Amino acid sequence: MPTNYHIPAAARIGHVHLKVADLKRSLDFYCGLLGFELTTTYGSDAAFIAAGGYHHHIGLNTWLSKDAPPGPRHAPGLFHVAILYPTRKDLALIYQRLLEADWPLTGASDHGVSEALYLDDPDGNGVELYRDRPEGQWPRKPDGSVDMFTKPLDLDDLLKEVLP
Repeated sequence: MPTNYHIPAAARIGHVHLKVADLKRSLDFYCGLLGFELTTTYGSDAAFIAAGGYHHHIGLNTWLSKDAPPGPRHAPGLFHVAILYPTRKDLALIYQRLLEADWPLTGASDHGVSEALYLDDPDGNGVELYRDRPEGQWPRKPDGSVDMFTKPLDLDDLLKEVLP
């Protein structure tokens, strides 16, 4: 196989499709708590949700998983789905919403290039809510490559974006 192929720079992850045990419970989480909009349903076993009028960013279905328990945490599979917020204030607003709903975080990290909140959906699927720093603020190694790291995110500082 030729090795000179590179995926086009404009390629993006279009959507993720998650197996869930209870469609209503998942819609309550993704739409009710995180604020996605329901764009359509596919019978009573699947739903498609999005932000900003897109056809769907996330598909949810119970086709193979209705009423099933979460899969083993240490089995191969999806580690998390990452949802990119446009600004730090937007990330602070969803963090404030999670606090008000008493939804637990599984982590909160400063990666240098981004700031991220980690949590699990009702089925134990990992969810990352994050914002990217502007590229000019990304830390760099001496050779010019990106210097990503994982440090604790200062959540009190994040909340200053929305609190008086």
